[in-house]
Amino acid sequence: MITAAAQAQNFDQYFEDNTLRLDYIFAGDHSSQHIYVDELNKTPHWAGRRHKLAELPLEGNGQIIVKDKATGQIIYKHSFSTLFQEWLNEEEATQTQKSFENCFQIPFPKEPVTVNVKLFNNRREVMTEYTHTVDPNDALIAHKGFKETTPYKVMLNNGKPEDCIDVVFVAEGYTKDEMDIFYKDVERGMNSIFNHSGFKDNKDKFNIIAVAAESKESGVSIPQKKDWKTTAVSSHFNTFYSARYLTTLHLKELNNLLAGIPYEHIIILANTEQYGGGGIYNSYTLTTAHHKSFEPVVAHEFGHSFVGLADEYFYDDEFEPTYPKDIEPWEPNITTLVDFDSKWKTMLPANTKIPTTPTKKPEDIYTKVGVYEGAGYSSKGVYRPVEECRMKINEAPDFCPVCASAVENIISFYTK
Repeated sequence: MITAAAQAQNFDQYFEDNTLRLDYIFAGDHSSQHIYVDELNKTPHWAGRRHKLAELPLEGNGQIIVKDKATGQIIYKHSFSTLFQEWLNEEEATQTQKSFENCFQIPFPKEPVTVNVKLFNNRREVMTEYTHTVDPNDALIAHKGFKETTPYKVMLNNGKPEDCIDVVFVAEGYTKDEMDIFYKDVERGMNSIFNHSGFKDNKDKFNIIAVAAESKESGVSIPQKKDWKTTAVSSHFNTFYSARYLTTLHLKELNNLLAGIPYEHIIILANTEQYGGGGIYNSYTLTTAHHKSFEPVVAHEFGHSFVGLADEYFYDDEFEPTYPKDIEPWEPNITTLVDFDSKWKTMLPANTKIPTTPTKKPEDIYTKVGVYEGAGYSSKGVYRPVEECRMKINEAPDFCPVCASAVENIISFYTK
């Protein structure tokens, strides 16, 4: 049995209580991808886990593996997904090349380390990787967050940052005079998330901070309406030309705003009534605070960014699948049945048929666990756990039992 003291000693052996922010440029097109180091930053304190340092809760679409340079021992791992990888599946990626900013946090090493960054394709194969050395004494590692910190308000405090999961809500499109509205929106977002199964019994494991990042203009950019705003993190709708896909490509700008604030996970609230949002695993959630569906959508998107849950909805039109049918997805709430033993098989009631025939009984559609065809944008060959879930429709009252279990597992990974 590994004791808490032994875990802390392992952290202290390799790391100091500061954060190394790794800024990369991921660039290329459908046929060729590249990883470039952009900038290294040192910020105060380390809010992340100090145990299970060389483990991953989920595979993700990319990974960072940190090794002690002297011994070659793996001392930290991190997994993630990116907009760049999503874009590679777009038709535009077959016609042009683009670059995307990406920022990742690791504990600040005491001695030189090698950092390996891998990006996977939708067959879970490494499509590109890059390894570089980081010397903690490098004079060109920028020190951010030591002088001026963005104003913030602690909304929920359950302990030291290293003992809790630290989530920041960031204001986007709120002017200085609208910050009281922002704080109320954060309260609504918090309440929605903690009203969902998996979160409601674990509220005491979270710290929540509201970051009052001021925008020069109220609202966010809507390119299809030729309406461009000057806002805190330069978000906009029409990502990949999808009307409701709201994201920011300016991840350095976002993370610079957070320098000096303890954070592991980011929720950006957009001051608009326009419907939309997005959630990227271990990157950020971005959603609109003043649309009537705000409460279910913020929980849905946080399911993506924090838990790594997949979308369970699907389209009838056939197109190039996001999830190949002969590969088991890494997301915990969908399956192609290639390796169903690794998913929710043990949660199936006795004698459940696979695939499971939908019943549409009101008492069953949100809670009866089965293997229902249609998920991950594909109507055939990809399966979801229940007929209707928060990860499928906004009308669902809660996460299904499988998604709630995934929430509990990820919380346990970070806190136990």
